Amino acid sequence: MTGDGARGVFQPELLDRCIACGFCLPACPTYALSSDEGSSPRGRISLMRALETGRLDEDDPRLREESSFCLGCRACEPVCPAGVQYGELLEQWRDHQWRGRNRPLLARLLIAAVSRPVLVRAMGLVRRPARTRRADAPAYLMLGCFERALYPNVSRAASRLLPDLAVPENQGCCGALHAHNGESRTGKEMARRLGDQLPGLIVTTAGGCVAHLAGVLGPGRVRELSEHLVASGAAPSGELRADGRRARVALQDSCHLRNGHRVYAQPRALIAAVADLVPVPGEASCCGSAGSYSLLRPRDSRRILEPKLDAYEAAGVDYIVAVNPGCLRQLQKGLRRRRSRVRAVHLAELLTAAAGDQTRSVP
Repeated sequence: MTGDGARGVFQPELLDRCIACGFCLPACPTYALSSDEGSSPRGRISLMRALETGRLDEDDPRLREESSFCLGCRACEPVCPAGVQYGELLEQWRDHQWRGRNRPLLARLLIAAVSRPVLVRAMGLVRRPARTRRADAPAYLMLGCFERALYPNVSRAASRLLPDLAVPENQGCCGALHAHNGESRTGKEMARRLGDQLPGLIVTTAGGCVAHLAGVLGPGRVRELSEHLVASGAAPSGELRADGRRARVALQDSCHLRNGHRVYAQPRALIAAVADLVPVPGEASCCGSAGSYSLLRPRDSRRILEPKLDAYEAAGVDYIVAVNPGCLRQLQKGLRRRRSRVRAVHLAELLTAAAGDQTRSVP
């Protein structure tokens, strides 16, 4: 995809890699919803090429719609025989398509909320996530932006599981929200800044952040919680029980953790050590949270979520474990709407409850 007519929106070597084989179609949640070729990764790359060559006007309604309709879950990447880096292409597309006021208003507001370090730190002032006074350590626990306000117990549970982690409160945003919403350059700058603030190994309880950080800082600089627990040999203890028996627990994968960082066996191994791990059809596919997607496109988000909740309830599980705060919020809201007896919890909370931590029970 080279030549004088190219607009320079995309890196040619990334765009040229797609061979239009169609292996991505069965993996794509929006293609499953629509049965529309244009709403598949292969179809969207065709749209990207049309934008790049000028065959479609930059304001074409289909370009606007498909850049928004895509979840960005990257489920197409593991199944692609050509190694297409679709997540990177999507970021480049939104960098161009969502410039200025073309970016959805809510996305602009969310980005503004985490762009200033003082605002990010303020998110944890009331709910009080974990923190330590240690100035340096071989490994640091990253406090997610919205997680510190919405789910402060997650970082506290992670600190109990790994008490040697330093948890500085003076840390900013990793930039993943920016990267996924049309400001990839700023997102990478923020990841590097966080890497300077946390100069050792970064451990995160947010699966959606780890792939972004690993892509900028390198995979050796960052680990997701379950990945770090397994790698460090911190074996879980105890047993989680429900109604007098060993609890039945399912996992909802974090898309970027599984598809971008290739971590999925570790959380399952940890759950299986303390409860009965129940495989559920569709557990590896997107729950519809997808960062800001559930807020920007709530109807489509629910269309993706509801069949998954049907499957979890049909499996008779007591808990659904999430390894990402956005997924946790999505699952909890969906389960509350249908007044389900199934509860959604973060992996860190499940493991501390199984260990008999009297300061924190499973929600």
